[in-house]
Amino acid sequence: MLSRVADGVLTHQSELLENNAVVVQGPSGVLLVDPGLTESEMTCLARDLRELGQSVVAGFATHPDWDHVLWHPELGDVPRYGTARCAAVMQAFRSDPDWKAHAAEALPPEIAEETPLDLFGLITALPAGTTEIPWEGPRVQVVELPAHAPGHAALFIEERRVLVAGDMLSDVLVPNLDVLNDTNDPIEEYLVGLQRLEDLTGKVDVVVPGHGSVGSADELRARIELDRAYVLALREGHVPSDLRVGETAKPGWEWTSDISAEQVQRLSERSRHGGNPD
Repeated sequence: MLSRVADGVLTHQSELLENNAVVVQGPSGVLLVDPGLTESEMTCLARDLRELGQSVVAGFATHPDWDHVLWHPELGDVPRYGTARCAAVMQAFRSDPDWKAHAAEALPPEIAEETPLDLFGLITALPAGTTEIPWEGPRVQVVELPAHAPGHAALFIEERRVLVAGDMLSDVLVPNLDVLNDTNDPIEEYLVGLQRLEDLTGKVDVVVPGHGSVGSADELRARIELDRAYVLALREGHVPSDLRVGETAKPGWEWTSDISAEQVQRLSERSRHGGNPD
């Protein structure tokens, strides 16, 4: 079921993990962002678009996490864009002869048999320096964010005043930092990402997170502040106090507490080992 969130912008939410697929309507078809999890959800989405007389002319993956690089043949054989870094991560992943088995290992058991993987991760890199998606619809600005995952990006649809935030600014999922390596600072990277999103707030009426509820302009500002407070608490070395964690988490999302504890542990381990993660 498609839901209208702004003029020419629709969403389709998965049952598990509340992933939001985003449809941006253009004059000759739609741009489809992060299309969903299971075969039945993606075929439902394709059917809904056909009933609207719309075809998919381009796709976009906000980042290379498994639940954002899925696709189904019924959605069409079209360019599926991502940032250059996102595409590189997926190309490297698929170069492993056992990539499909590794992808299957990441799937939640509830949907492991229902998630098609043949078209998994086939992402077309946007050329270096590209700041918008090359298509005939409304201008969609690509805002690369050094937060959460390599090559993570938000999309800003200025004409529609909509921000597609990727896996940030969720009302159910706490900030999940990028992986640690020998040189990065995932705390500061996340804060930079939040600032880039905050720079757009005066131009945005609707925010669509990768997971959870669509929010208004006021909710966008509140979520930025909530996520910033969460990340700053991580920097101080303790599990943040947050309504999305623990007993106050939305039913079914209690596992977000594990994310918080694991991140505190990883940051602490690197601090003890002089900046090198185990």
